[in-house]
Amino acid sequence: MEKRSKRIPHAERVLKYLQSQDRPVSAYDILEGLRDDGVTASTTVYRALEKLLDAGKVHRVESLNAWTVCCGGHDGKTPVFAICDDCGTVTEHVDDDFTNSIAGLSKRTGFAPNHSVLELHGRCSDCSATVSPH
Repeated sequence: MEKRSKRIPHAERVLKYLQSQDRPVSAYDILEGLRDDGVTASTTVYRALEKLLDAGKVHRVESLNAWTVCCGGHDGKTPVFAICDDCGTVTEHVDDDFTNSIAGLSKRTGFAPNHSVLELHGRCSDCSATVSPH
């Protein structure tokens, strides 16, 4: 009987692919990037992303319809994404004050969020430095 090589789970392949990217990427970009590795169906990518999301290893950047690796260390805090509209750089931050504000709002209103992410669009410091004054 032929011995089969150990298969790498799809979620692990997707995570490694995301880790190799310098920007958030769409599920279809992931599919194209992994096609040569035998990943040929979008449902495979979406299932892997869902597993990674549930495990807290990735985030979906809603406004870009893209996925990125989690910076880690949230401990129940709300991630804040700073998205540069000029160069496309996305950085993840965690801010205690913002997390506390959401908790305070929930307490005052009785609204219980099940998912909180803040996305800020603007210009990063590198792009701001290259803009000449009018």
